[in-house]
Amino acid sequence: STGPWLVLAPHADDESMGMGGSLAKAAQQGIETYLWVLTDGALGGTASNLVEQRQREAREAGESLGMRGVQFLHQPDRQLRPHGALAQRLLDEIRVLKPSAVFFPGACELHPDHRGCALLAWQVLQRMGVDAPAAVSYEISTQSPVNCLVDITDVMEHKLRALQVYRSQLKQNNYVEIATALNKLRTFTLPTNIKWPEVFYRYSPVELAGTLASWATGKIAGMLAE
Repeated sequence: STGPWLVLAPHADDESMGMGGSLAKAAQQGIETYLWVLTDGALGGTASNLVEQRQREAREAGESLGMRGVQFLHQPDRQLRPHGALAQRLLDEIRVLKPSAVFFPGACELHPDHRGCALLAWQVLQRMGVDAPAAVSYEISTQSPVNCLVDITDVMEHKLRALQVYRSQLKQNNYVEIATALNKLRTFTLPTNIKWPEVFYRYSPVELAGTLASWATGKIAGMLAE
């Protein structure tokens, strides 16, 4: 996709974990990328200034990955739900930015905010109908159905640099190892020269016309039937 791209991240760091390498490649190719961090991340640590710290980290990571802008929507952490005002704001932003693609977490993610972000994006893009940009999901912590792969071997160092920016989160868990383990697992069946891939699912207009739940149920049922 030639861009611009709009990336929706439930929390500051999800964009780097899920698609940091692809964002770095996009910057190298002159594609403009923009990040929206949906929650305040207030439950991701104990620091008294945690929200402000995570915002600083997101801006630093965004700069490291060559992103053109970062915005924060300040929704309560672990309570992200699609609602009218938030959906309308996102819809208005998409109409102004006119992205060629909107990226959001996969439907099989375990964290409720990740799934809430996916539902929000799905509902907004569905409302746009034929005017909707490409709907693309990315993996953060859980494998989901995929139909696109990006070889990030040559920019993996950029992804790792962005992940190291999130010092507040690295105190909570080793997210660098988690992210790289998921990337490495995706090399299964790939040529040996692809050492680090990131994977995505690009939804067709027909798929986007249904519900996200029906898509996920149908996709998993289809895999079991193969």
